[in-house]
Amino acid sequence: MTEPRRLEVLRAIVEDYVKSREPVGSRALLDRHNLGVSAATIRNDMASLEEEGFIVAPHTSSGRIPTEKGYRHFVDQIGDIKPLSPAERRAIAALIEGSHDLNEVLENTVRLLASITQQVALIQVPHYSNATVRHIELVGLGAGQTLVVLIASSGKVEQRVILLPPETGEEDLQRLRAVFLAVLDNRPIADVSKLCGGPTDLVEPRLLHAARAIAEALGALARNNTVDRMVMAGTANLARANRDFPLSITPVLEALEEQVVLLRLFSELEQDAHGIAVGIGTENQYGALTEASVVATGYGPGEQSMIGVLGPTRMNYPTSMAAVRAVARYLSRILAG
Repeated sequence: MTEPRRLEVLRAIVEDYVKSREPVGSRALLDRHNLGVSAATIRNDMASLEEEGFIVAPHTSSGRIPTEKGYRHFVDQIGDIKPLSPAERRAIAALIEGSHDLNEVLENTVRLLASITQQVALIQVPHYSNATVRHIELVGLGAGQTLVVLIASSGKVEQRVILLPPETGEEDLQRLRAVFLAVLDNRPIADVSKLCGGPTDLVEPRLLHAARAIAEALGALARNNTVDRMVMAGTANLARANRDFPLSITPVLEALEEQVVLLRLFSELEQDAHGIAVGIGTENQYGALTEASVVATGYGPGEQSMIGVLGPTRMNYPTSMAAVRAVARYLSRILAG
């Protein structure tokens, strides 16, 4: 498309359709947008856009809606990504900076991003191959229950409750913690599983059963640190947009449960000059997501992990792109600190 006016008409159709979800006619464009031409000229431009495959008539009405090709052209023509409002930036800073560990940071981040964009927010948990053990804690909860906490140098906190012999007292837990810390402190998280057997040889026989249970728990928590996974929020936003999925929203919801699919999707997205990747409809290689769009970018050390949103193709792309980029920048800044 080389005609600048037609691009303006396409932009107006996309913006109106995103807001109203109603087919857009020439009269509406004339009333809502300062295009500087007559209704007849707009109709001619719309006919050309339809002929080129950028818009389509969903039924016999005079209104038109964007096609996947139209959305792609609209996104590709976004020259500058508008910054978020001062209020939105303050909300991002307050929520993310107020978090205490990596899990909390990521959960707060996706909730915030889902709220700003009204889409499903997704974040790939960063994979720190060089993370080490920062701290281990054992907390007695009573009735034989003990909370095992493993804190990595990356800030990631993993914990689980295990059962120990009822006679394991607070002093025993402190003794066991000291033994495990002596062996594991500052050692690579990836080595925890194979190193955990060592401490069990260093405890007195009466604590051997407890030591083995703790070693098993720490090994499992360490493996959680090295498994690729995603955190998400805002699925209800997608459910509220079910009319935007002509066939069924069910395959999209099912795809959100398949973390392997989402991780692979993120890995295949290509970022543009803004550092943003946008996958629209059938550009996503997975059948369940061919009626959805994804906006994502990298974050963290080397920007190896991805954060983004997923929603219908009738998405507010400029707002989503701005929010994803801004949140990713704040998140990277927090993790670097």
